[in-house]
Amino acid sequence: MAVVKLGSGYNIGVPPGVCTFVERPAPAAIKPVDVKQDSSLPNLSIVSTGGTIASRIDYRTGSVTSQFNASDILVAIPELAEIANYRTIPLATILSENMTPAIWQELARAIHEEIKGGAKGIIVTHGTDTMAYSAAAISFMIDTPVPILFVGSQRSADRPSSDNAMNAVCAAAAATSDLGEVAVVMHASTNDDHCAIHRGTRVRKMHTSRRDAFRSLGIPPIGTVEYPSRTVTLAPDAVRRGTHKLALHDKLEPHCALVQFFPGMSPDILKAFEGYKGLVISGTGLGHTSTTLIPQLRRFTDAGTLVVMTSQCMNGRVCDRVYDTGRDLLDAGVIEGGDMLPEAALVKMMWVLGNEKDTKKAKVLMQSDLKGECNRRSAHGL
Repeated sequence: MAVVKLGSGYNIGVPPGVCTFVERPAPAAIKPVDVKQDSSLPNLSIVSTGGTIASRIDYRTGSVTSQFNASDILVAIPELAEIANYRTIPLATILSENMTPAIWQELARAIHEEIKGGAKGIIVTHGTDTMAYSAAAISFMIDTPVPILFVGSQRSADRPSSDNAMNAVCAAAAATSDLGEVAVVMHASTNDDHCAIHRGTRVRKMHTSRRDAFRSLGIPPIGTVEYPSRTVTLAPDAVRRGTHKLALHDKLEPHCALVQFFPGMSPDILKAFEGYKGLVISGTGLGHTSTTLIPQLRRFTDAGTLVVMTSQCMNGRVCDRVYDTGRDLLDAGVIEGGDMLPEAALVKMMWVLGNEKDTKKAKVLMQSDLKGECNRRSAHGL
């Protein structure tokens, strides 16, 4: 069976012998195009890291690959020029599974320089698979007076159902709004009617391919962008523009890990993380592991490793004071992660341990709400 890419962007399977295939010539090099911009509009910066929103067909594999840079996005989505005047920074051209803490640091420094240089808002194009991690990382690494919006696409530009253009336009609209924090802007429904603005430390990708895959967990979205009107509505608790002074805190401790507990998990799995500075456990329910893991976790904490318990549940918070297993975990030196999402807890741990060497102070920071990642109480139904 041969797979043929149609002009519509979809694929069909063709049985051998039905068609005659000829080698397709290599695509012609794309000439740079100057995008006319209106200098009277707000100045925004687009920092491109790659992902599906910046992808095109790869004729080597028949799939899509990350190849566009930020300038290409302006050419592909002319509506962006109606919203702002843009500076483009091609930081990386990767699919998001290849994102690393080192690239987060480069990204934070690039964003800091753009804001310092006068950008009124930042748009970061990013692959969706690890976008929640990156949004959380930048949330901790930058105190920002302007909006920093992560945006991606669930479906590449070669598909008729692509969400890349609307997501980018809504992100640009949000970048010119009164928002003053790091957020993710993506489709809020399967229709092309509005995007949701999700806080960078409270968002997760909840579906592999739906256009409305992203959801805020533990809190409602902090805003919406209507389309095609581009009307931005912010929630009362959204941080407003100018609330914080610009500051960069780009130190990270990379020797941290996130481990999901499962029934029958052997303590030997945990031994792979001996020598790590920090470990986030994604436990069951209120924050539990089996009792067989507790001696190994105690050895970690005795050796100075910071161990934080989170929950695999989508909503609610950790409370290790209800069952005896939880109390044994606390006695072993494990600290509760409240209602932090496991991925946000991991990134926060990297940031905390990169900036605070005192273990006691690091524990206090991990249980403190720094960038909206820890809610003191859980709202009913969330």
